[in-house]
Amino acid sequence: MTVPGWGVAAALLANVLYSCGFVLEKRALSRLPPLSVRRPVQVVRWLLGSPLWLAGSLALAAGFAAQLVVYRTLPVAAAQGLFAAGLVLVLLLSSVVLGERTTGRERLATVAVAAALVLVAASLHGADATELGRTARTGTLLACALPALVAGLWGYAAAERRARRRHRVTGTGVPYGVAVGLLYGVSSLAIKGLAGLPEATEGTGARDIWPPGVPEVLAAFGALWATPYPYLLLGTGAAGLVLSQAALQRCRASLLVPVSSAVSGVFAVVCGTLAFGEPLPGDPVRLVLRLGGTAVALAALLALDRRPPPSTPAPAPSAPAPAVVSGRTVSVTRRRTTADAVPPPDSY
Repeated sequence: MTVPGWGVAAALLANVLYSCGFVLEKRALSRLPPLSVRRPVQVVRWLLGSPLWLAGSLALAAGFAAQLVVYRTLPVAAAQGLFAAGLVLVLLLSSVVLGERTTGRERLATVAVAAALVLVAASLHGADATELGRTARTGTLLACALPALVAGLWGYAAAERRARRRHRVTGTGVPYGVAVGLLYGVSSLAIKGLAGLPEATEGTGARDIWPPGVPEVLAAFGALWATPYPYLLLGTGAAGLVLSQAALQRCRASLLVPVSSAVSGVFAVVCGTLAFGEPLPGDPVRLVLRLGGTAVALAALLALDRRPPPSTPAPAPSAPAPAVVSGRTVSVTRRRTTADAVPPPDSY
């Protein structure tokens, strides 16, 4: 029997690791040349040559391991409600480490997500809190994943076309966040499926012998590749590596990461609950806490300000003082010449 407390602790640890990883990668990307999704090999070569980016990637990899623990312990809806709390740390680190200015709406969203975290955690009591779906129906999973992948790639390409038009205002990060969020949503379903694979290998002998021998390892490995989960994870991981890093270099991390988290969270909650057949709490009070907390967290992320934070206006040049000539005020304007740009010799 799984313990929900371990899942909550793992979710909070995953939030810390993911937030630190994204901020480290953003810091590293600011020191790299502009990345182009049309040159994926060049992008990967530049990324692997940055020690700071590699440190951020290691943090994300550790967050992935913690996420596996979460999905083995908690339902998808509860897990996504807890993952949304990472917004608080992302905004804080983006402001302190990256110097990004946050808006009032983003600060209000931080408070809302913290309240949603309390609601979701309060719903994790009772026998049905540990009733999890281990495997998904392949047809249902692909019916959710494939359209999302197509929509994410199309949306990213559309955002790229808009960014190349000089007469359009770009850089808010919302279109990129939506596209990347769809890829991350499919990745979440694949991770959820991988987390339940030990139960899916019953009958192969891989779960009954410890430490497992070569036949048991081969049986578990064969069962892994007989499912769609590794293919979805590898596909979204390869595409997301190039697309997300190019978008993160151009846009504010304090907006791109929350928007992509909101989109992936909504997708994972709806499609994950449907594909894996996970039950919701039977108690009406805990059902309201579970759904209400998840809805508040996702709504707060979706309501983030789409405009960039206001910049400090540059001071206007001072006008020349008027001169008084014969009792009349005359505006003195003089064209700057080349001689004006060079001080006279006696001023050195």
